[in-house]
Order: sequence, then structure tokens, then C-alpha cells
Amino acid sequence: MADTVEFELVTPAKLVLSRPVEMVVVPGGEGDFGVLPGHAPMIATVRPGVVDIHMGGKVTERIFIAGGFAEVSEERCTVLADEAIPLQELNAADARADLEAATKAAEKAADDGARKLAETQIATAEAKIAAAEARGR
Repeated sequence: MADTVEFELVTPAKLVLSRPVEMVVVPGGEGDFGVLPGHAPMIATVRPGVVDIHMGGKVTERIFIAGGFAEVSEERCTVLADEAIPLQELNAADARADLEAATKAAEKAADDGARKLAETQIATAEAKIAAAEARGR
């Protein structure tokens, strides 16, 4: 069995990352899950949160993602994310402004579609704030 799993992180705009890693921890819709070589195949929803990339027995890179899907096989983990931002580039003040705008949009939502979109934006902004604040500790 290989010592690494091929990890790819893709957004609608670009291929963010593609390289072998020892392990990747993904914020799944049902909870975080780790992917190692030989993982059972699965497809999962991804919630807004931080992807941890492990090499050399430690976390070497952290990337915030704003939801999407993950496909896992024995030798690969592909995350199709709505948005991806390196954790060190997250700005809590910008995320707070996004949260305020999304909250106002939810209050003014004229239909269920607009309300659902605003709720998704609220969840993403709250996750960005939490990730940025946790990074600062």
C-alpha cells in the first residue's frame, strides 16, 4: 500500500491544489473525516470549515472551504469546494461584514430560495469567523 493519498482541491474557478499527502481531514456534512491511503470509497457533502493537510506526521497546510462535495477512493481524495481560501488569508473583519449582509438578506428574503441562499451565506460567514479567530490563538 502507498504511503500517500492523492489530494485535489478544486473550486469553480480553478484547481487549487493537487499533490500527494499523508492524510487529509475534511469538514464533512456529518462531521470531520480523515482520509488515508486505502480509505473506503465514498461521496460526502462538505460543510464550511477547514481542510487540514498532513505531511511528516503534522498539519502542514490549512485551507478554509465554503462547502461542496468530496469523493474518496483508496488512492485519491477530491474536494469540489464552492470557495477555498488559505487559512492565513482569512480576514475576520471581512467575514463579519459578510455575516451582516447575509443576515440582512435573510430578513428581507422574499421567497424560500432567497432565504435558503442567505442562510448558506450566514453559515459560511460564521465558519470563516470561527476559523479566523481560531487561527489567531
